[in-house]
Amino acid sequence: MNLLDTQWLDAQYNNRARVPEHAAIFDRWREASRLTREQSRCELDVAYGEGADERADVFFAPAPHAPLLIFIHGGYWRALDKSDQSFIAPSFVADGAAVMVPNYSLCPAVTIEQIAMQMARAVAWAWRHAAELGIDPSRIALAGHSAGAQLAAMLLCCRWKDVDPQMPILPLHGALGISGVYDLEPLRLAPFLADLALTPTSVKRLSPAFFPRPKRPLYAVVGGGESEEFIRQNQLIRDQWGPTAVPVCETLAAHHHFDVLYNLADPAGRLHDLALRLLGLR
Repeated sequence: MNLLDTQWLDAQYNNRARVPEHAAIFDRWREASRLTREQSRCELDVAYGEGADERADVFFAPAPHAPLLIFIHGGYWRALDKSDQSFIAPSFVADGAAVMVPNYSLCPAVTIEQIAMQMARAVAWAWRHAAELGIDPSRIALAGHSAGAQLAAMLLCCRWKDVDPQMPILPLHGALGISGVYDLEPLRLAPFLADLALTPTSVKRLSPAFFPRPKRPLYAVVGGGESEEFIRQNQLIRDQWGPTAVPVCETLAAHHHFDVLYNLADPAGRLHDLALRLLGLR
């Protein structure tokens, strides 16, 4: 790896360029998500904070006291929307879980630090409103894709008493990181991501691979068809946090950066199984 080779970094991290059919995949996500919202028992655009973008879609479980999966979308902190990802919910609802898909403000209008705080507020809101959501506040787990996996890993390391003094120290059961980026230094040097305005200082604050290892597990999984760098990033978090904090570090051979999410939505998928384990449903 040559971090000074900016053309190589762009080729490694620009997933839309690596997957020419990404636009068709996004269209399928949106159509499946539209149908999900039409056919599900859900509440849309629920405010979890005061900001205009601090809204979430909640898909209710079939029975009360259910575990909650919070899914954090990707898009390099600057693209996509919760409405693109509703299709994740139905298979988990069928398994007895509630699902919450929060939005967040997008770069460059905000910083990644601000987005991380929005996601902390979303978790805190769900914990406070457990009774209204019909969930068990002691069974909340995260799943995040790409940039969402970086945010999920950061939340495992969150000082929750600073977010809400009423919260427990460890409100999360764990997190599933899908195709995550856990060291942001290569992204700082990739020209196509210049609008993220990363600096050496912000990279240090935003690279969970180099945080103290959390007390709740991260399951780290990447598609086998992804770039060398994404596969390296997936192994890096295991190498840095160790097998106790990252008990699962796997590659799914048949998937690239975008279609890996189908494995999460598939009731027979490995990612689906791992999420159910974090929720206490397996």
